[in-house]
Amino acid sequence: MQSTRKEIIYTTKKPYATLNTLTNSTKNVWFVCHGMGYLSKYFIRYFNGLNEKENYIIAPQATSLYYQKGFKHVGASWLTKENTLAETENIMEYFDAILAEENIPSDKNIIVFGYSQGVSVATRYVKNREFNCAQLVLHSGGIPKELIAEDFKHLTAKVSLIYGTEDEYLNEERIAQETKFAKTLFKSNLNIIPFKGKHVVNVEIINSLV
Repeated sequence: MQSTRKEIIYTTKKPYATLNTLTNSTKNVWFVCHGMGYLSKYFIRYFNGLNEKENYIIAPQATSLYYQKGFKHVGASWLTKENTLAETENIMEYFDAILAEENIPSDKNIIVFGYSQGVSVATRYVKNREFNCAQLVLHSGGIPKELIAEDFKHLTAKVSLIYGTEDEYLNEERIAQETKFAKTLFKSNLNIIPFKGKHVVNVEIINSLV
């Protein structure tokens, strides 16, 4: 006999991390989406080098947790190919709830940052919610292929595409494809920033963005 797929809606609690304090002196609010395998409380440490009085960092955490390395470490993952549309909307609503809770004043520069797998949810949020941030930073991750230039017609932000020239997940063909796709989506707003290195978070570049 064939099983029947059903869905329910329920209320749940999910964590997220913040760094520094949101005050009148804050200039930039970073909304940073980690890569696969991270937890937000660890990923947020990459932003320790930013001026703490001027930068407030919000790090949501991917909602799917799993054990790594023989049940010793726990990691998190944003999306898989299973039920992607529904899971994407769940993440969008989670992001909505975080931003509503944080109640960011309108005079702050909001920087949406995605690293590796986090690029997919960062770009989808900007698209799905027509979110016009001050900067969109795409670091070492693939941009979802379903996106088109029309999805970002609302966006006036500076867009940075960052990647390591020795990234083990990239080759010359993939780099060419990703940069061409990004130019198609973001046109003159795009700034391409390669660096000599592997698939790692580049703190020096992060610190240079503001």
